[in-house]
Amino acid sequence: MLNLNSLVQPLLTDLYQITMAYAYWKNRVHEAPAVFDLFFRKNPFDGEFTVCAGLEEAIRFVTNFKFTDSDIAYLRDGLYQTLEAKQAEFETLLQHGLIKKDTEGYQAQAIDGTWHTVEYPQAPSSVRSVFQDCDPDFFKWLKDVDCSQVKIHAIPEGTLVFPKIPLLTVEGPVAICQLLETTLLNLVNYASLVATNAARFRLAAGPDKLLVEFGLRRAQGPDGALSSSEYCYLGGFDATSNVLAGKLLGMPVRGTHAHSFVSSFMEFEDLPTHDLVGTNGQKYDFVAMVKSIRTALNFTRTNTGELAAFIAYAQSFPNSFLALVDTYDTLHSGVPNFICVAIALLNIGYKPLGIRLDSGDLAYLSKEACHIFKTAFDYYQISGYKPIIMASNDINEETLHSLKQQGHEIDAFGIGTHLVTCQKQPALGCVYKLVEIKQHQRIKLSQEKSKMTIPGQKRAYRLIGKEGYPLLDLMMAAGESEPTPGSKILCRHPFEAAKRAYVIPSQVIPLHHCVWNGHRTYPVVPLGKKRQFVLDQLKLFREDHLRPLNPTPYKISVSDNLYHFLHDLWLEESPIDEIS
Repeated sequence: MLNLNSLVQPLLTDLYQITMAYAYWKNRVHEAPAVFDLFFRKNPFDGEFTVCAGLEEAIRFVTNFKFTDSDIAYLRDGLYQTLEAKQAEFETLLQHGLIKKDTEGYQAQAIDGTWHTVEYPQAPSSVRSVFQDCDPDFFKWLKDVDCSQVKIHAIPEGTLVFPKIPLLTVEGPVAICQLLETTLLNLVNYASLVATNAARFRLAAGPDKLLVEFGLRRAQGPDGALSSSEYCYLGGFDATSNVLAGKLLGMPVRGTHAHSFVSSFMEFEDLPTHDLVGTNGQKYDFVAMVKSIRTALNFTRTNTGELAAFIAYAQSFPNSFLALVDTYDTLHSGVPNFICVAIALLNIGYKPLGIRLDSGDLAYLSKEACHIFKTAFDYYQISGYKPIIMASNDINEETLHSLKQQGHEIDAFGIGTHLVTCQKQPALGCVYKLVEIKQHQRIKLSQEKSKMTIPGQKRAYRLIGKEGYPLLDLMMAAGESEPTPGSKILCRHPFEAAKRAYVIPSQVIPLHHCVWNGHRTYPVVPLGKKRQFVLDQLKLFREDHLRPLNPTPYKISVSDNLYHFLHDLWLEESPIDEIS
């Protein structure tokens, strides 16, 4: 199992997870058997579905979960070591004259040569380690902690999932399960969010369009960039521009060139050679061919530097020539210049790819480009060849829907910022809640029903109707008998008594699988296979559940037994007001 990120380790957590673990340990309840659910309360992007993702990284995390000696040392007294390091750095700067001492204290020299007052590093009360007075035996226990006593049930990556259904159920000693919380949430939250965003872009673009993720330069740091590349591909994209993601994850990598390449050429004299060897092995004066075509098609008023840049790129990549055509003027320069180079490449046996639009009215430009293509290719009696038109330029989901309404002629989209940063909604909001301790089911109550938890260990099943579409997801207590096809099942809304229905499924799909039981129990699924699973899932559900505006809510139900248990516990745990 490839560990893509060394930062995914036990200390990648919130401090309170470790302080709670100490409190459990100090009170000798740290080994109490517990069950936690990881789930979300609301689908993102005003939609009615979410793509489950991040499971593989979660399994890698629990596989390698182990506190190192340096982790233990940092928790025990690392804050003081940090202070000592700052003091040592201060003394070094003092020795080298970058800090000086005078009657008023210390002065430090800035980069611009000016001096300003600084304080000698001291230990304020806030620096005092929270673990300084802890029982040292706790650190011995912490050093031995691993996930050999943990059991995890999870929904496979790529499954369309819905609120309240646990994406992961973590079972084991309460202190260890608590230590896993923050990291598991970190690994699942963004992965599911960006995979869902990618799936929505795929639905908006249509199944036949090439989608390339262009988000590396706009992603939240290198970790965010790699994660977004992986999960956008899982969510239905075809390729990425991120070369490292291609190397580490085996993803297809695509790219063209930038405006800077085009503007770096000014005339034909910038080209070191005018020749290009055709597919037949013969050398041709490629520049002369392009110039001849330019004259024949009366494209002589196009930008010459741009044409020279296209020639240079075609000489470098004759089998994959795709030109960025909006550096100067898309329709009056870029597209005509591409055509001149493309026809020359076709004449010597190559098949150029097409053009990329990066500004302007994309629908209009794509249709006009197709018209110019047809006129030029008819003139040269070229048939059976159509350049692809790729579009970029800050495209979002709404843009894709609008372009479709306008009847565009775009074949591929390069999408970055709105995709990887999830600008429409920056977080999914998964939570991690205790639902059972010492075989006692627990519930979190709230005046907002959406924030209430469903107690106990549960399993979920997807009930498929006679037409082949999912009808609803049913949660049942872990000990209940599984639903069977053809049987009548009473399915109830978790909190509203009147909302209930009998369902007779033609097929029942178990959603939860044991992925970890002290060791890995679930196979490694290739990324490409998970991507195809997402695309299959998008075909499985009714279109009204997936549409971008006012989608039909997908039903989440509980069994009759779980419903009554939930409401009995609700009453038991709710305090009774006294009014006088």
